[in-house]
Amino acid sequence: MEAIQSFMERYFVPLAAKINGQRHVAAVRDAFTLAFPLTMGGSMVILINYVLLDPSGFIAKLLHLGDLIPNLAQYQAILSSVVNGTNNILSILIAFLVAYQLAQEMGGDKVLCGITSLSAFFILYPAAQTFAGKNAGTGLTTTYFGAQGLFVGLLVGLLTAELLIRLGKNEKLRIKMPEMVPPAVAQSFNLLIPMMLVLAIIGVLNYLFLMITPEGIQVVIYNAIQSPLTSLGSSMGTIIVFVIVQQLLWIIGIHGPNTLNALRSVIFAEQGNANLAYVAVHGSAWGAPFPVNWVSINDAFGNGGGSGATLGLIISMFIVGRKNKGEFSICKMSLAPGLFNINEPIMFGLPIVMNPMYVIPFILAPIVCDLIGYFCVCVIKIIPPIAYTVAWTTPGFLTPFLGSGADNIMALVIGILCLVVSTIIYLPFVAASTRAAIKKEAEEAGENNA
Repeated sequence: MEAIQSFMERYFVPLAAKINGQRHVAAVRDAFTLAFPLTMGGSMVILINYVLLDPSGFIAKLLHLGDLIPNLAQYQAILSSVVNGTNNILSILIAFLVAYQLAQEMGGDKVLCGITSLSAFFILYPAAQTFAGKNAGTGLTTTYFGAQGLFVGLLVGLLTAELLIRLGKNEKLRIKMPEMVPPAVAQSFNLLIPMMLVLAIIGVLNYLFLMITPEGIQVVIYNAIQSPLTSLGSSMGTIIVFVIVQQLLWIIGIHGPNTLNALRSVIFAEQGNANLAYVAVHGSAWGAPFPVNWVSINDAFGNGGGSGATLGLIISMFIVGRKNKGEFSICKMSLAPGLFNINEPIMFGLPIVMNPMYVIPFILAPIVCDLIGYFCVCVIKIIPPIAYTVAWTTPGFLTPFLGSGADNIMALVIGILCLVVSTIIYLPFVAASTRAAIKKEAEEAGENNA
């Protein structure tokens, strides 16, 4: 462990610190930090709605709340609107906040950069659609308001702030107002022409994307990601490729699971259904025809705490990261949601997005856990395939046990082993991050004393 930490402090931490200090990365990181209270609030509502108030949720099933409380699921509506005003508008918030933070880094007008970014985000947003059915009418889809539109929100925030600040420094583009004009009005007129130019540039970009597809930039990005994966078959190699792509997408701000969900379903859904049909007939998961598919490998073994097996990150923070006050406080708040695989607080609060410090373990932990599951199910065959449907809010270490029929104690042991392994993988990175944070605090304290 000492050798690993020494290597990381010598080579990895300086590189991560250099990347973190880059103004665009810093703007993204600080934007997520500002949005954290809202994402945390939304995550707690998700925890209540899908763990307690969903009849198929883990705690609801464990305590038979569906039998005790009639129409239990109807109570989800009480708090569901909170999610609509927090997590489900995250890309809009980030579009504003990234531009705001980048303007702060570059000495530009923070508010005007933020509102220009918001305008640009909606210029690039898919056009209004006509909806049929009971609520027929025309309107914007909300699909890309939340995490699914996050990457575009990041790009828009960075691009508009850069353009507006650089154009705003050109004296020829400024409209000078008399001194008696209020400062806020004068500043707005100073940046009026640069703002119009920026929005015109964004409008041209949107037109170019519309020439590719009527749905615009959002669909272009998702199609570009999915196209190379469409030829993959169902195998352990495919699962690992999907994990790597999914985690990398998260790192750059794209919702990996949502982006790949449709394609994963095409490749793996039929196999999962075949496994369910098998256990319905035979009453056991032993001999299930498709032991290797996304649900039976990654969802069962590599998803403890959510994407990236981040429950291991939270636990490792409790072991070696207590002195890293900022990250530790976020992990403390993220423990309850993380236990039930809700990891938005970690993804956007720590954050994992655009954070070079945790890129390696975020990708490595789920892959190693998936390989452990594959080895136990398909090679040494000490546990049956994970064939039964398990609620997504079930704690990750219990999923192999419940998903294999809840009658094989080794499945529980392997689930716990995966949690331990993911924690060990995160430990040196958390330790390195903690030492870097302590060093930074000491340097800042020295500067203040000087």
